[in-house]
Amino acid sequence: AGASSKWDIREKVWDHLESTGLAEFPRPVHRRIPNFKGSLQACFSIQELDVFIRAREVKVDPDKPLEGVRLVALQARKTLLVPTPRLRTGLFNRIVPPPGATKEILRICATSQGVKDYSVPVGLDGRARVDLVVVGSVAVSEKGWRIGKGEGYADMEYAMMVSMGAVQEDTPVVTIVHDCQVVDIEEELLGDHDLTVDYILTPTRIIKTNCKRSKPQGIIWHKVSYEMLGKIPILKTLRYREKQMGKDVTLQDEHPHLANTTRAAALNKEMAENTQPQAATGSAQMGQHHVESHPLNPRLEGSGTITTVYVGNIPPSLRVSELKCALREFHVTPFRLNWQGAQRRAFLDYKDQVTAERAVSSLKGLSLGGNALRVELAKSQKNKG
Repeated sequence: AGASSKWDIREKVWDHLESTGLAEFPRPVHRRIPNFKGSLQACFSIQELDVFIRAREVKVDPDKPLEGVRLVALQARKTLLVPTPRLRTGLFNRIVPPPGATKEILRICATSQGVKDYSVPVGLDGRARVDLVVVGSVAVSEKGWRIGKGEGYADMEYAMMVSMGAVQEDTPVVTIVHDCQVVDIEEELLGDHDLTVDYILTPTRIIKTNCKRSKPQGIIWHKVSYEMLGKIPILKTLRYREKQMGKDVTLQDEHPHLANTTRAAALNKEMAENTQPQAATGSAQMGQHHVESHPLNPRLEGSGTITTVYVGNIPPSLRVSELKCALREFHVTPFRLNWQGAQRRAFLDYKDQVTAERAVSSLKGLSLGGNALRVELAKSQKNKG
C-alpha cells in the first residue's frame, strides 16, 4: 500500500473539504495545501504560543491558509522569511514592509503579492537563524506526523535549512489545518526525509504533539534526482559545499557505472555531475579538454566554433583557483579561462556550443563566496583569438 495510502489520505481530505463546503479560495483544493473556513482564526491562535512570542525570525510557507500567520508575524515586528515559490531563485525572501506601513500595507505584505513587492532575497550566507518554522499540511496526526501535497518542497526546504545551519535540532515546527485534517497516520507511511510537527493549530484547538520522532538531519542526497537539482539552483551550491566537506552526495539517479546504453540519456538529462566523462570513450584523455571528446554533436567536432560563457557577480574575495575548482567539480573545465577578477567577471572558452550550454546550465545559480553567480552565453560569440 505504501505511497498509495498517502495519496488515499490526501484524496480523502481534499474530497471532504470540498464536499462539506469547508474549502476556501483557491479552489478546488485538490493538489494544494488546502485553504479552509476558519484558517484566520487558527492562524491568529499562534500568538498564544510561547515559541511564537519568543521567536525573532519566523519562516512561514507561502500557502494561502498560512496568510494569517504571516500577518501576525509582521504586526509583531518579527523578521518574516518566506520561501521563494518552488525555490527557483534562492531559499527565502525576507518580507520588508516599508517604514510606517499601514495595516493595509501589512495585509498586502502577508499575501503572495508581498513576496513580489516587498521582499529581499536571503542568500545561503545570509546567516538566517530561524526560531520557528510554520508549514502547511494536507493531513497531520496528533502524534505530529505530517503529509504534504506530495511534491516534497516543505521537506526539502527544511533539509536545506538544516544544511545551511538555519535551524537546530530543537527549532519548533508548527502546522495549521482544519480539524478534519487531523487524522490517524500509520507510522510506516513516513520516510526518514518526512518532516514532523510539534504544534498543530486548528480553528478550535492547539495540539502539542510531543513528537519523539527526530526531524530530517539534512538533505538526503540519494533521494534527490537530477531533475530536482536542475529545478532548484541553490541545491547545487549546497551539494557542492557538502561534497567539499567530504559527504557522500550521490544522487538518486546517479550510478557510478553507467552502461554505454544509458550514457546518452544521462548526458542529455544533466551532465553537470557525472562520473568521469572519459570512461565511455575509453580514451585516456585526462587532460583539461576531455570535454571535447564527447561525440554529443560530431558536426561541431573540430569545426573551430569557440563558444564563450560569461560569469558575472564574482565576489571580490574569490580567487581564480576557487572558480577552477568549481568548474572541475561540475565537469565543465573550459580550454581557456579569461579571469577579470577586478571587474568581478570571467570568460570561459569552450570548443563547442554543446559544452558551453552545459556549463551554463550546471553553473547557473551556483553561489560562491556568498554571491549567486550570473552565468550566460557571452554576448559576442566570435572567436576572440
